[in-house]
Amino acid sequence: MTLLDLASNDYLGLSRNKKLFKKAIKFMDEYTIKSPKASMLVNGYHPIHRIFEREMAEEHGFEEGLVVGSGFLANIALIESLVRKGDRLFMDEEYHASGVMASQLLGDRVVIFKHNDVEDLKAKLEAHPAKRQIIAVEGVYSMGGDLCAKGIFTLAEAYKAMMIVDEAHSAGVVGLKLLGIFEYYGIKINERHIKMGTLGKAYGSYGAYILASEIVISFLVNRAKPIIYSTAPSVFDIALAYVNMKHIRKNSSSYNQKILARQMLVRREFDMPCPSLIVPMLMPSNAQTQLVQEGLMEQGYLVGAIRQPTVSQAMMRVILNLEIPLPKIRHVLALIKHNTELSSIIR
Repeated sequence: MTLLDLASNDYLGLSRNKKLFKKAIKFMDEYTIKSPKASMLVNGYHPIHRIFEREMAEEHGFEEGLVVGSGFLANIALIESLVRKGDRLFMDEEYHASGVMASQLLGDRVVIFKHNDVEDLKAKLEAHPAKRQIIAVEGVYSMGGDLCAKGIFTLAEAYKAMMIVDEAHSAGVVGLKLLGIFEYYGIKINERHIKMGTLGKAYGSYGAYILASEIVISFLVNRAKPIIYSTAPSVFDIALAYVNMKHIRKNSSSYNQKILARQMLVRREFDMPCPSLIVPMLMPSNAQTQLVQEGLMEQGYLVGAIRQPTVSQAMMRVILNLEIPLPKIRHVLALIKHNTELSSIIR
């Protein structure tokens, strides 16, 4: 049985685009060497890596860029290497598990603040002065689909704090040009801003990138273990991400219209907030979540069943994939809502 994919993070549906795949192959054919062969600091750094880094940095308004093997490695690289003695890292309690794992290497240099709570963050910035204060947030939070509060960016600027912004779920999804949360809020990039994101979601490939000032990127190249001691990212994956990036840039207006249509459907017909392409629908239990997932599969839909302890309350996590027609999205949301209401009545 072929299932409609409302579970993966293939937000724009680029993973099935054969035309772009063939363009990436053609791009690769211009070069003799096809694989990275070694770490970036040995001789695994390919011209395609550099082309992608340069264009990503320029498009997003940063001085420099750096390709990384995965979003998980990018978070480990940033947090483990950047937070030095005398610094403090202020991390949103719902930050990605890779960042949480990296922060466990830092001991008492880490302060967790309540999710998207500007006042709690302000109180903790006041209570924990440091040589450098570094705030770690996500542009769009992967489970709730909510946006990082704009007040956090304002607060960081007031305190001259550095910001690590994980744009894995916001780049390619929010902003008029689909550049992510910085563009969405109209925030002017400065030397204290660091942006990281994955290429395995809206960009339809695999790998990750970090965008920052020249000083920060140079520091990471020389200090970040996942960069120094890992084989360089797949050349083809970066070539495919590059082709897809240019495609998104060219078609951002039409993609925005499709995104807005799906968000309006959720808001209008199901009375739920929908600032991104992630719709979390809370469920009464882990068992019920699995049952609903199985029922949806019988109807031809694949939806993520996210259960405790990954989240505090079990949920169906619906991805509003732009390749899925609106009537199908309406149908799957209605099925989940019906099952949720029915289980509530039975209980």
